[in-house]
Amino acid sequence: MRTDTRLSRMLHVLIHIARHDQPATSDTLAQMLGTNPVVVRRTMALLKEEGYVRSEKGHRGGWTLAKPLTQITLLDIHRALGSSSLFAIGLSTDHPECLVEQAVNAALTDAFDAAQALLIAQLGSVTLEQLAEDFEARFKDVEKQV
Repeated sequence: MRTDTRLSRMLHVLIHIARHDQPATSDTLAQMLGTNPVVVRRTMALLKEEGYVRSEKGHRGGWTLAKPLTQITLLDIHRALGSSSLFAIGLSTDHPECLVEQAVNAALTDAFDAAQALLIAQLGSVTLEQLAEDFEARFKDVEKQV
């Protein structure tokens, strides 16, 4: 099963956009991500609908942030992307009358709900500004080594 990397990739894109003074074109972002500009535009449109980015058409156009990094959390971006489930594990419902299946599904549902609540709380507590600060610290460490 292929994992959904949209959240990770869009967080990456947003940090890059924040670090540059000029708008980032869909072509530039697509090249960075190794994908098609249409995919970038479609995905960025989801973020635009929620007010996290804006776009300008034309020669000097492209994508820019619409809000400061301090006002955007990982959970905000996760939700903007329309991600429904944080886990790929599912329940078996082939035999709903089976008492074993019922017991297994009850235990798994409780575990999934608890794990999802914890993950959502964590995603909601981290801003993109914190990611940018972490990047900057790592970048400075690399510069010192060179």
